[in-house]
Amino acid sequence: MARLDINRSGEMEVFVRVVEQEGFSAAARTLRMTPSAVSKLVARLEARLGARLLHRNTRGFQLTSEGCVFYERSVQVLAELEEAERGVATNEAPSGRVRVNTNVPYGTHFLLPQVPAFLARNPGITLDVALTDQVVDLLEERADVAIRAGPLKSSNLIARRLGETRKMIVGAPEYLKRAGMPKTVAELERHNRMSASHVPTLEHWPVVERGAVVNVPCAGNVQASDGEALRRLALVGTGLARIAAFQVREDVAAGRLVPVLEERNPGDTVVFHAVFLDPARHLPARIRAFLDYFSEVGMG
Repeated sequence: MARLDINRSGEMEVFVRVVEQEGFSAAARTLRMTPSAVSKLVARLEARLGARLLHRNTRGFQLTSEGCVFYERSVQVLAELEEAERGVATNEAPSGRVRVNTNVPYGTHFLLPQVPAFLARNPGITLDVALTDQVVDLLEERADVAIRAGPLKSSNLIARRLGETRKMIVGAPEYLKRAGMPKTVAELERHNRMSASHVPTLEHWPVVERGAVVNVPCAGNVQASDGEALRRLALVGTGLARIAAFQVREDVAAGRLVPVLEERNPGDTVVFHAVFLDPARHLPARIRAFLDYFSEVGMG
């Protein structure tokens, strides 16, 4: 068959729908095709490519490594085709769905409050936001962008810096009234120091003592899955937490939490990045609009 006789974009769209709808029948409904027609088209695509894209079983299917690569590239190509068909120009408003996976603190205290302003500027965009502190696979989670905190591991992902925040130790007034306000490292070590269970590098708190930074081990009777859970535990007087300043800014201003040993804070910061797959040729306007907005507003 001549290469021009093959509707490659149509094949890509069907394959992408099968993956995203997690089944042939569901994809067929959205495409207004029969399940058998969808199955035959995917089989024909595999035969033409000479590669198995899906492992079929009684419960559904699994993407092969070749299928993962083809899905990733197909999504990129279809997004570019969609923009081209709309006659996208630099002054045209971006549109489409942006799937964002963000850690819980950034999502709760920064991204979600910014959503109305972002959508007001980009009314053609639809956001699909998932909050988790687990490091996700963008392809597996069907995410366009992931927000990650701290040092980035080497990968094939592209990163864009969104901002940084300092960290601080905080406690509720009732807890500090009961346990006392620590003034030294020795006094801090007598407190219930809560930690994040999923981040081994946060198992100690740096505190300045006599001009040098001393690492105080976390030693408490509570661990939590994320910084937002630690904040809530601190609010109800469970113990002290060392978390990002932007998370507790409003709590400190309202007196719900009190900074502890701020004069001994070494000023270390956590950098936040947006990571995304290499778009091969150019980044879809909808994703670029998201990255531009949240890079522009920073983290205050």
